[in-house]
Amino acid sequence: PSGTRARAQRGEGLQEAWRDTDVQIAGPAVAELQKLFLETWAQANGPESATKDFPPLQREGDDVVQGLGSAPGEHNRLTYLMYLAAFSFAEKAIHLTTPYLVPDEQTLKALADAAQRGVDVKIILPGRSDSDVVFHAGRTHYTTLLESGVKLYERGTEAILHAKTAVIDGIWSTVGTTNLDFWSFLHNDEINVVILGCDFATKVEAMFEADLRESHQLRLEEWRRRPLTDRMKEWFASLFGRWL
Repeated sequence: PSGTRARAQRGEGLQEAWRDTDVQIAGPAVAELQKLFLETWAQANGPESATKDFPPLQREGDDVVQGLGSAPGEHNRLTYLMYLAAFSFAEKAIHLTTPYLVPDEQTLKALADAAQRGVDVKIILPGRSDSDVVFHAGRTHYTTLLESGVKLYERGTEAILHAKTAVIDGIWSTVGTTNLDFWSFLHNDEINVVILGCDFATKVEAMFEADLRESHQLRLEEWRRRPLTDRMKEWFASLFGRWL
């Protein structure tokens, strides 16, 4: 709903460095987040007394914000459909930051098709990860993406990338918990907020550009010359792709 204020913040860890993005929501859109919280709280058998004192919601700002939640199972994949639709209908640019990229065939095709129709598709990925298996499984898809014209960047290894953001055509943005992998799409409780507005998109783009400056672009010819040991790790990790 309109009349909601959204604010994104770039976060860095204090001990082991993590690069993440948070979003603060105020206004009517909070009601949807409260609803998702209550549904999850009930499923976890939480005490009712802890859910009765939400403050009234007042109009805050002019952003158009929608909260989307996904629950485990094939019939509750709202954040998956959100991403798939955004990639499929993008006209100018898809600027995506994700720590875990183990996509299904439809997501992979949507990104490749977008690049082939002239959309500027850039994806920032981790240079190192807290999950070696997911890291190498994701790399099995790099050749397909690079051959289609998608631009891939690995962020420096001084911090573990954990941000999950996207900006489409400079106006549609999302920040949330959803990873682009099977486990997130099918098995996790996830939540994203979608924000429509150039001002917010500009701020997320600024964070994206800052991360690009700390990233190394992967070139197709360079990628094809990667060591045999890396290829073996990717092959092994790919065996577990649908469980990641």
